[in-house]
Amino acid sequence: MPSYKIAQAARLLGVSDDTVRRWADAGILPVTDATPAEIPGDALAARAAEMAAEQADPTDVLSSARNRFVGLVTRVQVDGVMAQVDIQSGPHRVVSLLSAEAVSELGLEVGGLAVAVVKATNVIVETPKR
Repeated sequence: MPSYKIAQAARLLGVSDDTVRRWADAGILPVTDATPAEIPGDALAARAAEMAAEQADPTDVLSSARNRFVGLVTRVQVDGVMAQVDIQSGPHRVVSLLSAEAVSELGLEVGGLAVAVVKATNVIVETPKR
């Protein structure tokens, strides 16, 4: 089973190294007996899923899309009839191209709360080389 160093685990969860250490000290995340201590991959995956479930979705709508990224708008670039909106959701940056009219109607602005909903028929999965 893969395991991750504290700094790697922190980057994957989008938190600080100190937060991961505190979670380990509190028993929220188990650590291996290795030196330096590492977080087992299955425990890290479970914590990531818990954290994702903790994100409050402010839209209060029913949807068939399961890929919902709650985050902050970090950029709005309007150019004529089209616009680009960047949303930072934890460690994930989601970019959407939409109409300038939609940006206006939704009141999208930097610092605002937004949900990026992704529904795709094609998903590519990659892993690091071993």
